[in-house]
Amino acid sequence: MVTLQQIEAATARIRGEIYVSPLVHSKALSALSGNEIYLKLDNLQMTGSFKERGALNRILTLTDAEKARGVVAASAGNHGQAVAYHATRRGIRAQIWMPRYTPLVKLSATRNYGGDVVLHGNSYDEAFEGAIAQDATFVHAFDDEAVIAGQGSLGLEMLDQNPELDVIITSIGGGGLASGVACAAKGRKPSIEVVGVQTSRLPSMVAALASGEPVRVAAGSTLADGIAVRKAGGFTLPMVREYVDNVVTVDEGDIAAAILYLLEREKTLAEGAGAIGVAAVLQGLTGHRGKKIGVIVSGGNLDVTLLARIIEQGMVRDGRRLRVRVTLPDYPGALEGLAARIAAAGANIVETLHNRAHYGVSLTETAIDITMETRGREHVTEILSALSAAAYEFTMVE
Repeated sequence: MVTLQQIEAATARIRGEIYVSPLVHSKALSALSGNEIYLKLDNLQMTGSFKERGALNRILTLTDAEKARGVVAASAGNHGQAVAYHATRRGIRAQIWMPRYTPLVKLSATRNYGGDVVLHGNSYDEAFEGAIAQDATFVHAFDDEAVIAGQGSLGLEMLDQNPELDVIITSIGGGGLASGVACAAKGRKPSIEVVGVQTSRLPSMVAALASGEPVRVAAGSTLADGIAVRKAGGFTLPMVREYVDNVVTVDEGDIAAAILYLLEREKTLAEGAGAIGVAAVLQGLTGHRGKKIGVIVSGGNLDVTLLARIIEQGMVRDGRRLRVRVTLPDYPGALEGLAARIAAAGANIVETLHNRAHYGVSLTETAIDITMETRGREHVTEILSALSAAAYEFTMVE
């Protein structure tokens, strides 16, 4: 297994080119969780994620022959960007194999960093199979000693910034980040607890720990595409078993809520995999109280189209966006009266849609879907009560 000495050597090797990301105290999360929460913002790295640490360490340890062959990597986005950026800067050819579903923001960035992108397959695993068949030096996203050691620099950095941490919470997919961070943290402070957080859609590390060996879980789509790994690593599994105290899973809705929470309350943009540790805190899944907890925000490469959907769905979930279907008599002024009633209740109409042929309306009626912005759940109750008091016939549209 990777040792603390290897991680310390990797940390010294990459120090001049890796941003020492801030470890910031979150008053809001601390009050909410009953702990002292510190966010390690590695989404602020040049390529937007912690992946730079491991990729750079691997590239810096290449032999001249390996450099001459060029490097190849399989990636859902962040690892590919890191490899492309650091290899290209050193004049090393980098070919990056990515699944066809890779978010545009990650695909474009990888190309802009100098990577020769090949889109292949519908999953990381299929892209991986294509990449390892190439005649180039393969740089694994997580199951590589140099990569694990590089990721472990994050754990040392966190304890340098706050030696009083009791717990570190990290995302976990294939296990490169979690195993490196846990090994580093436990090596420096044996009493510290490390918790990994994985999406329930692809619980590959949970399955591996239960089986005692890496097993392939069923394919699935997830907001946390950066950790959408179907099979844990052979190097990483023994390290996770040795150093990681607990692995918990969160649902897709929890991940979306964490992204929105970080954006609104912490003014920080995180992708699904980057926000998953915060999701565990928001859901109280680790069971800690009164602890000093460092939560790794591991990546921020979020597609803006997806972000828009997350914001909209989050507003619906929080009761800040309401849609009702109202049946109205189909004559001039009927809509004006309804709009006035909604305005009097303090809501803002953002969209309307008439339908005269569906929903069982008669020839003298129309159904209209009205989407409005509200102040929250209590305000929604007020609006619905006002419509009922005015004898409007309506249903909520989920």
